[in-house]
Amino acid sequence: MRRRDFLAGAALACAGNGWGMAYAPAAVAPPAPWGATPNARQLRWHALQACAFVHFGMNTMTGREWGDGSDPASTFNPSGFDADQIAACARDAGLRGLIFTAKHHDGFCLWPSAYTDYSIRNSPFRDGKADLVREMSDACRRHGLAFGVYLSPWDRHHAEYGRPAYIEYYRNQLRELLTSYGEIFEMWFDGANGGDGWYGGARERRQIDASRYYDWPTTWNLVHELQPQAAVWGSSGSELRWVGNEKGFAGDPCWATMDTGTYSEEKNMHGVRNGAVWRPAEADVSIRPGWFWKAREDSEVKTPAALLKIYLESVGRGAGLLLNIPPDSSGRVPERDAASLRTWGALLRQTFAANLARGARVSASSEYPGCGAAQLLSEQDGYWCAGEGATASSVELALADEQRFDLVRLREYLPLGQRVGAIAVDAWQDGGWREVAQAPSVGSERLLRLVSPVRTSRVRLRVLDAAASPALCAFGLFLLPPAEAWEGAAGGALAARTPAPRLRIDSASSPGADKLLDGDPDTLWLGRGAQPQVTLALEEEMRLAAITLLPARRLPAGAGHPLRCVVEVSVDGRHWDNAADTELANIAANPIEQYLSFDRPRAARYVRVRISRSSGDATAIAAIGAVAALP
Repeated sequence: MRRRDFLAGAALACAGNGWGMAYAPAAVAPPAPWGATPNARQLRWHALQACAFVHFGMNTMTGREWGDGSDPASTFNPSGFDADQIAACARDAGLRGLIFTAKHHDGFCLWPSAYTDYSIRNSPFRDGKADLVREMSDACRRHGLAFGVYLSPWDRHHAEYGRPAYIEYYRNQLRELLTSYGEIFEMWFDGANGGDGWYGGARERRQIDASRYYDWPTTWNLVHELQPQAAVWGSSGSELRWVGNEKGFAGDPCWATMDTGTYSEEKNMHGVRNGAVWRPAEADVSIRPGWFWKAREDSEVKTPAALLKIYLESVGRGAGLLLNIPPDSSGRVPERDAASLRTWGALLRQTFAANLARGARVSASSEYPGCGAAQLLSEQDGYWCAGEGATASSVELALADEQRFDLVRLREYLPLGQRVGAIAVDAWQDGGWREVAQAPSVGSERLLRLVSPVRTSRVRLRVLDAAASPALCAFGLFLLPPAEAWEGAAGGALAARTPAPRLRIDSASSPGADKLLDGDPDTLWLGRGAQPQVTLALEEEMRLAAITLLPARRLPAGAGHPLRCVVEVSVDGRHWDNAADTELANIAANPIEQYLSFDRPRAARYVRVRISRSSGDATAIAAIGAVAALP
């Protein structure tokens, strides 16, 4: 890698909030890189560490996760979209970039695309004269955030989806986004592709071979041609990989390298040690259960403590964090969410404001010429590398004063590759070394949270396993604020919800349906057959607004998730009316409680739920409930 490319990749982190990362070359010729190494785009991406995802669009107006493309453009009319408020929330949280959903699966475009009428241009919002991609990109730059774009490959509105003409359309829209909104740091291509849709009014199911239909290499070349600094997140072969879940945690270890074989959740979670290509993991998660805002989730916003845990298990394991902060139907991040983000960001800044190891005398069991261990504490410059072949090495810090800490931070010097495997950290106590932490890898960032704070004047790092001479660029000791500071309430009103109606199982197509009502999310009803169904009886007739369905968190062998459900209601058990026909979108990646809203409040004494499509031979469901209509 050329020196100027390397420095360009790291420069963004130098202007940050004091706990950023950067890589700078040593004063003498460095050791030779080992194995796969990151390119300049990937180095820049690593430096960002944690970014915001902003899901906003037609689904925000309709309360869906995945719209089917049939909602008219007139549906989109947020009362007060505020790009600066959204960007400020990300900035206050300490996030360094923001990726905006320019077009989700419903096909509705939040910029006035020249290639479709299904865009903000034909909505009543600001008389069709708005461009939310521009507003968001400008706000990000005002608030010091890198800007990225999400453009769904799947378009459930477009009449030509699944045919060659759609690919031309898609790339034309991609060119618009990559040439009109300044520098893009990441281009996000979702993996959801093909299925039911409106498709220009056809209302049919279209399946595609994603590996061939999109011709991804050509599309990625277009991205790099128009935006040389933009890293590509996408399917196999892209520069960044999905971590394999939507819960915000990475595997441990989580190697930045991968092989070139087929996808598996295990490989994406953990990477492949000594893999042939550099393809680090990005952990995406929402601050709410769903990706788009819904009022009913207002009481389920993640607390600062939950966000800290996510941070430690994503960034702290070498992955990038992509935290979704969905604006509400007015176009602003709700105060409950914003408060949680502010508290989390403030506590992280407080934690990393000062390295307690600063001023320590640093010694190492081995040093490569010009790469002395003292450079581990040089903040933004330099790195330590052990001598050639010294894979089992150690570094000791003799602290200027006795310090109390419960968090250790280590970083590898990534331009030389990911070399380090298992490590251990020791503290000098009672006249001897005591191990206080260990980890199976380091990577771009390793955060080790101790069971309890340790007080000592000497700390030692032991590299137990390395593929080549260890090369590290940071060694830090920090003290987290007390637990009660992270648990503070976010504020804001709880979502209104009436008490859940009492139910009993009236009948079911397969035995064991009583497990749906036992309150245990780990007991499952396995509905068998082509379209399994269960009928529920209420204690008394009442008006219902929805049925809730909790999918299995872990699927038994041969079982699948429900993908579509039909709900019917009856007041006498003989005459039935259709109340909902609902797609359960994204359920495999994010098996949260599903909300099967009725077309209107319905009087019911009995409810019948039929699984009209499933991903397995049997359908696994953990719980079913009913939601009474508000008075």
